Amino acid sequence: MQEIEIRNLFDLTKTIAADIFGGKTYPYEVLPLISDFIMELGKNLPEEKFERREGNIWIAKSASVSPTAYIHGPVIIDEEAEIRHCAFIRGSAIVGKHAVVGNSTELKNVILFDNVQVPHYNYVGDSILGYKSHMGAGSITSNVKSDKTLVEVKVNGEPVKTGLKKMGAVLGDEVEVGCGSILNPGSVIGPNTNIYPLSSVRGYVPGGSIYKKQGEVAEKN
Repeated sequence: MQEIEIRNLFDLTKTIAADIFGGKTYPYEVLPLISDFIMELGKNLPEEKFERREGNIWIAKSASVSPTAYIHGPVIIDEEAEIRHCAFIRGSAIVGKHAVVGNSTELKNVILFDNVQVPHYNYVGDSILGYKSHMGAGSITSNVKSDKTLVEVKVNGEPVKTGLKKMGAVLGDEVEVGCGSILNPGSVIGPNTNIYPLSSVRGYVPGGSIYKKQGEVAEKN
C-alpha cells in the first residue's frame, strides 16, 4: 500500500510537526499522538517567536488571531498564520506557517501543514492536510462511521485497517477540494489532486488526478 505511505503524500520540510512522523509508515498512525506531541514541542519553542497562553496554547507573535476566535489547547499556531473571525479550534491542533483558518471553521485533532487554507465554514477533525492544500467553502471531513465501527482505508478495493474509531481525511500536498464536498472517514487523497465541488469521497484517490465522482477519476494532463 505504498500509495498511502507518508513519504508519498507529504513534503515534511513544510511543517513544524515533521518529527511526529518519524518512524511511522502511514499518516493515520500519528493521529492519536498529536496532543502529547504538541505539549512536548511547545515547551521547546523559542520565546522570542512564540507567546505561550494559558491552557497550553502557543501562538507565534507574527500570527494574526481574531479576538472573536475560540482556541482551546493544546494548540500550536505557527508564524504568519491567520485565524479569522469566529474560528473554532477545539484542541490538539497544529496550524502551519501562513495557514488560514477562516470564519466558522472548526478544527479538532489535526495537523495543517504550511500554507493550508480552510477559510470558509469547514469542519476538519482527526485529519492531516498537506502543504498548500485547500478546502473550498463548506467542505468537511467526516471522521466517524455511521455504524461506529473502526475506520478502514480502501486502496484499489483492498481495505487497510487503521485501528481507529475516529479518522477523517488525509490530503497530500497541494490538494484542492471543491466547495460543499464531504470527505468520508478514511479518505486519503494523493498530492496535486483536484476534487470536484459537491463530491462525496471515499477511500484512496490517486495523486495527480481529477475526482469527478465515485468511479470517475481522470488523470491530470
